[in-house]
Amino acid sequence: MTELTDQISACRLCADRFAATHTAHEPRPVAWFRPSARLLIAGQAPGMRVHKSGKPFDDPSGDRLRDWLGLSVDEFYDQSRVAIVPMAFCFPGYDAKGSDLPPPRICGETWHEEVMQTLAGIDMTVLVGGYAHKYHMGVKSGVTETVKGWQAHAPNLFPLPHPSWRNTGWIKKNPWFETDLLPELRTRVREVLDG
Repeated sequence: MTELTDQISACRLCADRFAATHTAHEPRPVAWFRPSARLLIAGQAPGMRVHKSGKPFDDPSGDRLRDWLGLSVDEFYDQSRVAIVPMAFCFPGYDAKGSDLPPPRICGETWHEEVMQTLAGIDMTVLVGGYAHKYHMGVKSGVTETVKGWQAHAPNLFPLPHPSWRNTGWIKKNPWFETDLLPELRTRVREVLDG
């Protein structure tokens, strides 16, 4: 496992791509998983704060996600129980308008199959955002439709919107997310991690 995380951490496949972005940054893959993990959080890609800290969801989106899951900071970052595997391990950069660029497909094509093979003990998967929904579920529907259909996949798979502040309006427009989905999500997280 150390060999695989070291290989990912040393990856420079996207160096030229990142150098050409508005942020012109170096790759800094954030590999956060161990074979013993039982809960998989499949996200999109690290943001700038995570790029700087080297710790996934080390930002306000992470605070919101931990609240959604009902996990403390220590529980969330316990790699022996929680794996965090984004669609791209590096911050993709910003465009000229300051918007996040999409996760480069080459990252998932290069690493995901091998990473998922090492995570054979996963009992529950939480898919954070549309990129993760499309990759892991093969859906072509939008985030709202996919998340609305959560009961068809529970209790072992939960599609969620991205916990970004940009989605605060979405959460207000979809009250069922907080009243129906989140209690079931938190209950299942506890069953998996405490069981």
